Amino acid sequence: MSETKIKVPNIGDFKDVEVIEVLVSEGQKLKKNDPLITIESDKSSVEIPSNFDGKIKTLKVKVGDKVSEGDLILILESTSQQVEKITEKPIIKKESKEIKVIKPDNQQNIINQSVVANISSASPKVRKFARELGVDINQITGSERKGRVIESDVKLFVATKSNESLSNSIKNNEKIKQEYSHSEFGEIEIKDIPRVKKLSSKYLMNSWTNIPHVTNHDEADITELEEFRKSLTDMYTGEKKKITPLAFIVKALTASLKKFPNFNSSIDEIEEGKMTVKKYYHIGIAVDTPHGLMVPKLRNAENKNINIISSELKKLSDQCKNLKIDKKELFGGSMTITSLGGIGGSFFTPIINHPEVAILGIGKSEKKQVFLNGKFMTRIMLPLSLSYDHRIIDGAEAARFNNDLKENLGKNFAYKLAV
Repeated sequence: MSETKIKVPNIGDFKDVEVIEVLVSEGQKLKKNDPLITIESDKSSVEIPSNFDGKIKTLKVKVGDKVSEGDLILILESTSQQVEKITEKPIIKKESKEIKVIKPDNQQNIINQSVVANISSASPKVRKFARELGVDINQITGSERKGRVIESDVKLFVATKSNESLSNSIKNNEKIKQEYSHSEFGEIEIKDIPRVKKLSSKYLMNSWTNIPHVTNHDEADITELEEFRKSLTDMYTGEKKKITPLAFIVKALTASLKKFPNFNSSIDEIEEGKMTVKKYYHIGIAVDTPHGLMVPKLRNAENKNINIISSELKKLSDQCKNLKIDKKELFGGSMTITSLGGIGGSFFTPIINHPEVAILGIGKSEKKQVFLNGKFMTRIMLPLSLSYDHRIIDGAEAARFNNDLKENLGKNFAYKLAV
């Protein structure tokens, strides 16, 4: 085993360049091409890699040091059989390029060389963030002065590449579809996709590909709420009122939104670090229609009692099913509720209705044996599936939101919801 001195390679005409990031430590094992340090001049930043496999014996630089070509970076206990002179390998190709006369036929080629040679400037934090995402920061165009890359540039680059991958995937599927006709395998029927589904598909695709979804699953004990709901009668006729659980859920959700304003927000301008917190409470209700899923908004839910909410829910549902809903009523929501309770199922992953940042999925309630107050009891449990945008809401906040919502639907709050 031999010792190898790794020095600063040819970095062009730069001298006394600052070390802004040390990416290794003593005792660490290296592989060839692993980054060692990041240096930054007034024009660019660049990582210097190792040309050998081995283990770091001594580290000779630290953040803030000024280095030039030939300065010692570290001493490596090398396991490589062949020893290369790292000082002979230039890092910035832009400095070693020959000057060529630009001819029309070569113009595009030279532009491409210029792009490849360009090295992005960025802070150590941003460079680390890019590495964690597996992104080559030199491929990113910076939005700051002199093309400096910031964290939002990295996020935008990743989102763009994800969309490109999705687009390529869709194109590949189209090629397969063209190559193999369904009719080759049996009888088929070609039908038109309902207009509403065609219109909503692009919004669903945009939401699923651009929003980092996380779903929190939980159950709410609605035993007392159900008893109270079924006991409601008309004060004049004495007849039982037909009020669905959804009306209570709307009221409970509104109360939780008041307590957790991040859930009642939008982040249309995330690149600028801005979020819009809404002071109104317009609850979206997913309505299953023969034409496709529609999401009208129940406006100002905080000012309405259970009777009014129940009446408006029926009205909105009828308008959607008969295609008599005003298009504007499908926009401007706080948060959406999508319920499968009338059909069946428990937990699922609802897709966020952009530009909202969260959506509440409701499953079918069922009686379960629950250990409560030292004994097993039969309780009515309601499945809750809360999907949220992880860019603005973290897991702890989502768990607290669900706990508050469960409390709002529980025995201590059921009567207040009717007010």
